[in-house]
Amino acid sequence: MKRILLLSDTHSHMDDTILKYAKKADEIWHAGDIGNLVVTDTLQKLKPLRAVYGNIDDHKAQLEFPLDNKFMCEGVAVWITHIGGYPNRYNPRIKEEIKKNTPKLFITGHSHILKVMWDKKLNLLHMNPGACGKHGFHQIRTMLQFVIDGDSIKDLEIIELGQRAG
Repeated sequence: MKRILLLSDTHSHMDDTILKYAKKADEIWHAGDIGNLVVTDTLQKLKPLRAVYGNIDDHKAQLEFPLDNKFMCEGVAVWITHIGGYPNRYNPRIKEEIKKNTPKLFITGHSHILKVMWDKKLNLLHMNPGACGKHGFHQIRTMLQFVIDGDSIKDLEIIELGQRAG
């Protein structure tokens, strides 16, 4: 069993509340738009980190993290990418690949909109944790935490971190 903290779109922002949740997790997953690598360096000092780079990330982030991160966590096949789209509206770059090599859990960032939805056609769970940084149009900063136990994804919780401006 692993407790996962899922965040995205930090845009170089880190604060004590994010770190409080990070300390409680077994693993931290970041779905891109990291910004300054101080963010990921800080998280990696606390717990194992899996991340991808996003469209605002520079060459340093691109050297450290992949565009797509595909792995197994317990019995769950996971695919994290920054710009992936949503069920029935997947990004053209991944559309065919996701049909051929369907994960059980597909994670994206980019939109700054928290969204968790089931793709009935591909039989996968899609998660976007929203944005926990302070740059963008989102009003409330959000993250997700959940548990992977064997091949089950459970105990999903939305974490609201307050107003973007505050």
